[in-house]
Amino acid sequence: MEPSSSSALARQTWELENNIPAAATDPDAQDEIYRYDEKANARAHQEKPWATDPHHFRRARISALALLKMVVHARSGGTIEIMGLMQGKFDGDSIIVMDAFALPVEGTETRVNAQADAYEYMVEYSTINKQAGRLENVVGWYHSHPGYGCWLSGIDVSTQMLNQQYTEPFLAVVIDPTRTVSAGKVEIGAFRTYPKDYKPPDEAVSEYQTIPLNKIEDFGVHCKQYYSLDITYFKSSLDSHLLDLLWNKYWVNTLSSSPLLGNRDYVAGQIFDLADKLEQAEGQLAHSRFGVLMPSQRKKEQEESPLAKVTRDSSKITAEQVHGLMSQVIKDILFNSVHPSSKNKASTSADTSAPESPVPEPMVEA
Repeated sequence: MEPSSSSALARQTWELENNIPAAATDPDAQDEIYRYDEKANARAHQEKPWATDPHHFRRARISALALLKMVVHARSGGTIEIMGLMQGKFDGDSIIVMDAFALPVEGTETRVNAQADAYEYMVEYSTINKQAGRLENVVGWYHSHPGYGCWLSGIDVSTQMLNQQYTEPFLAVVIDPTRTVSAGKVEIGAFRTYPKDYKPPDEAVSEYQTIPLNKIEDFGVHCKQYYSLDITYFKSSLDSHLLDLLWNKYWVNTLSSSPLLGNRDYVAGQIFDLADKLEQAEGQLAHSRFGVLMPSQRKKEQEESPLAKVTRDSSKITAEQVHGLMSQVIKDILFNSVHPSSKNKASTSADTSAPESPVPEPMVEA
C-alpha cells in the first residue's frame, strides 16, 4: 500500500471516529460558517443573553483544523500539561471555534502557569491576526489533562470563572492526550462555569468517565460549579490544505509511536489505581453489610455502586489495550509483510529480465 494512501485512509478513519462531517457538495454553503459579521457580533454583545441564562450556551462547534492543532499540541507535551487559546465567534447558543494557537507557558504534571511572556505573546498574536484580516476574537482556552480525564479542577474552575467575568463569551476545553492515544479517539470536553451564587439543578452525569482515585476528591468538590457543552465538528474547503499539511505531522507521530510502549506508565498507573478502588469498594461493602445504613448511604445505593464503577474502569483499560494491540498488528501487516501479489511481480520481473552482471569484489590492499 502506498504511504500516501495509508495516510489518507488513516485520516478518513480519524474523521469517522470523531464524527467529523464529510465535505459538502456546495463549497459556499460549507464556508458560510467562516464569514464574520462584525455588526451582528457587536449587537449580540450588547444584548448579553448569557447574563440572564447561565445555560445559554449549550453547544461547542470546533473546526477539524483547530481540533487537530490542539491534539498535536497536547501530545507534544507528553505527561506535562500544555495550554493555548481558541479563536472564533458565537452564534445563538453555540460557541464556534475556528482556530487555536499554543501559548508559551510553564507546565507541570498537574497544572499550567501562564507568565508575562504568555500574555505578551497572546496580545501580539491577536494584533497580527487583526492586521491580516482575521477579525475573530479569542473565545476560550484549552489545556491538557494527561491521563486523568476531561473535567475542570479547582484551579481550572477559578480560571474559567475569572475569564467569564471579564471576556464573555468564553469556553474551556480540556483534552486528554494519553487516553486519546490509547482509545484512538480524541478525548475532549468543553465546559462553562456557573455564576458564583448560582445553585444548579440536580442533573444526571451525561457520560461516565474514569477518574484516578487521587483526583476524585478535587473532581467531586467542584463538579457542580460548571456544566459541559455538546461538541460537534465542522470542516471547510478553506482549511483543507492546512489540514493536509498538519495531518502529515500527526500521521508520522502516530506511525512512529506505539500506545503499548508510549503509555506503559499510564497503564501501570491505571492498574494500581484500579487495585486501590477495589480495596476501597471492598471496605465499603464490609461496612454496609455489618453496619446500619445512614440516609446518605441509602441515597448512594440508588446510584451506581463502587463495584460497578470498578468494572467499567477495568473494561475501559482492557478495550484500550486491545486497541493498542490491534494497531500494532495493522502496522505490521501494512509495513512489514510482503504481499503475495508484489512477491509474484518481483519473481516474474526477475525471470524475464536479463541475467544480472556479477557484483565486483571490493578492492583490498595486499
